[in-house]
Order: sequence, then structure tokens, then C-alpha cells
Amino acid sequence: MTETMDPPHFSHAEFQARQARATAALAEAGLDALLIFAPESMYWLTGYDTFGFAMFQAMVLDADGRVDLLTRLPDLRQAQNTSVIPHDRIHIWPEHQGANPARDLADLLVARDLTGKRIGWETRTAGLTHANGVAIAEVVPDLRDASDLIPALRRVKSDAEITMIRRAAEMTDDALDAALSLTAPGAFEGDIHAAMQSAILSKGGEPAGNETVIGSGPNALLCRSFAGRRHLDARDQLTLEWSGSAARYHAAAMRTIVVGPPSDQQRAMHDACVEALEACEAAIHPGRPMGDVYTAHAEVFDKRGLAHARLQACGYGMGIAYNPIWVEFPMFFEGNPLIMQENQAFFLHMIVMDSAAGLAMTLGHTVLVTPAGAERLSRHGTGLLSVS
Repeated sequence: MTETMDPPHFSHAEFQARQARATAALAEAGLDALLIFAPESMYWLTGYDTFGFAMFQAMVLDADGRVDLLTRLPDLRQAQNTSVIPHDRIHIWPEHQGANPARDLADLLVARDLTGKRIGWETRTAGLTHANGVAIAEVVPDLRDASDLIPALRRVKSDAEITMIRRAAEMTDDALDAALSLTAPGAFEGDIHAAMQSAILSKGGEPAGNETVIGSGPNALLCRSFAGRRHLDARDQLTLEWSGSAARYHAAAMRTIVVGPPSDQQRAMHDACVEALEACEAAIHPGRPMGDVYTAHAEVFDKRGLAHARLQACGYGMGIAYNPIWVEFPMFFEGNPLIMQENQAFFLHMIVMDSAAGLAMTLGHTVLVTPAGAERLSRHGTGLLSVS
């Protein structure tokens, strides 16, 4: 039986085009097959959508474009219902004491006549633990790292993917509207967070690839999520980093909301963020290296005396993402030589965390690379957000 379900988010033609590009990339890399472990790669290639990557699973793409999936029984129907993988190419490894799915993968490669062939594998992914990687290397020798093969193909988005990113950006904006409607002295961070999530989920979105960052008071200076929520003081600061997610595609944003009258220092920090964001957007053009964007960011903050408070990166790519993060690597960092291309999507975040002053200020949104430069995907402006 080789039938497949209709893909839930993209057409069969879209997946055929992606698989053709991946097969061509295999040939260019001199590989006969690729062992795929990154959930983003699996999803991009076939639509297979699951958190089952927390367990052992592997996808095999060969030079003829054939795709096989080795997974656990709970993901059998997951693959049947979400992907374009023919049903007879979904293989289940048996679970019992002493089971060795790495050996089952080796057996699949034998059945696919790939023994002794040039095989690449994805190792830089949360979808492959070190223990599983060691087990695979013991039974499938001479694997070649090919972690960048599919991510390189994913960077430039198709029209269908851009539609999803734009939809995600709308959800991101809706979430900010929800946050602003509740942010006030005495407001509970948990209520704000819940409203943001409701704005995204009620529009058909999913939980984002990493947790929303929400922190106030001293914790407004944190760039990561953490457990515990508090009520806002009469004078406070609330930092938010969040993203809508449409069919696993993301469009992140970041803002710091001032509660009470903004101080002169907060206004100056915000002005610096606006200037840095505009400088970064001006540096985004097809054919220019990503490092130029970081340089633009650093020059503004350093000129304004904020070198001590800025970070060592100012954004990264947006696209498909699963837990634990929504980053599409690489990031905007000093000297990054990767050339930007039309139809890439980037999240730009201007972050100033002044520990000595106890003040935070952030400003960020997602942009699309066009022939003319960066197109902002948010309907929100860049003015200082303050409530009282």
C-alpha cells in the first residue's frame, strides 16, 4: 500500500519541489543517502509533524529521491496523517527490553541497498541524542556529517512558506495587542501570558518552538524563560519575547513595556534600540553578508555608550521550528560571512540590559528580505510602549 494523505498545509507539488532540491543537494555533496534526524528537516521534506523526535526516529533520503521513515508505533498514524511518505515506507522499530533501533536502522539501510555507500547524517539537532548517535555510529560506520544540507535549502522560503510566515506575524501582532490590553500596575504576568497565548491559539496557531520570555522588575533583564510569575508594580518594566506559529512557521518579536512614566534613561535606551533596528534593516540586502547587520547594530549601541549592555548577536533566521528553540541558524554575529538572499526571513532583536541601572529595553520584529531590502512584517510601530 503506497497511498498518502493529502498534506494538511502544503501541496504535493510543494513537497515534490523540496524533495527534488534535496536530492540535487545530495548529488552535489557526493552522497548516496542522508540520515535525517532534525524534526524541522523531516517536516520540510515530507510534512511529517510530531514531537516523537524526543525518542529514536530516523528518516532516510536516497539519491533517487526515495524517503523512508523509521519510527515508533505511536507515530505510525502521525506519519500517515501528516506526511506525504508512502505508507509502505513507514517502518516501525519494535519496543522491548534490549531493543536496538540503531540496528533496525542499519537493517533498513541494508534493505535499501545502501551498505557501504556514502551516507551523510544530521548531528547538530535536538532530534539526535549523543547516546543514539554513538549507537548508530557503531553499526553504520563511516558516516559523514551533513548537518547543513537541508538547513541550507530551507533558508530561502517558497511563496507558500512566506504565506505561513506572514500569518505567523499577524498572530504575533495579535499577541502584543492582547498583552497591551492587560499590562498595568498590579497586573499578573500569568494573565498577560495567557492572553498572548490565547490570541495565537484562537487564530489556529500552535505553541511556539520555544517558551515565551516574560519577565518584569529585575527579571525584565532576562533573555530566557523561567518558572514563576509576579504582579507588576506601579512603576515597572515588562520584557516580552514571543512568536506566533502558523503550521510550525514563526515570526518572532520582542518588546519592553514601561509601566508608569518612562525615565529619561529608558527613553534614551529606547531611542538607541530604534536607531540600531533601522541600521540593521538598512544593512539587509540580497548579496550582503550577515555580519554587516551585526556591525550596524554594534556601531549604534557603542556610539551611544551602551557597549556594556548590548549582546553579541542581534537576530537570526525564522522558519520551521520545534522545541526547544525557534532559531533558524546561523545568527547575526560579528564576522558572519553567510550571504543573505531574497525571500529569507529574519528576526531582528535589539536588546539592551543594563545591570548597573537595573533597566532593560528591547525592540524586535521579523522582516522579509526583498530585492529592495528588509520588509517589516509587523503592523506595530517602533514607538516606546508605556502604560500607567
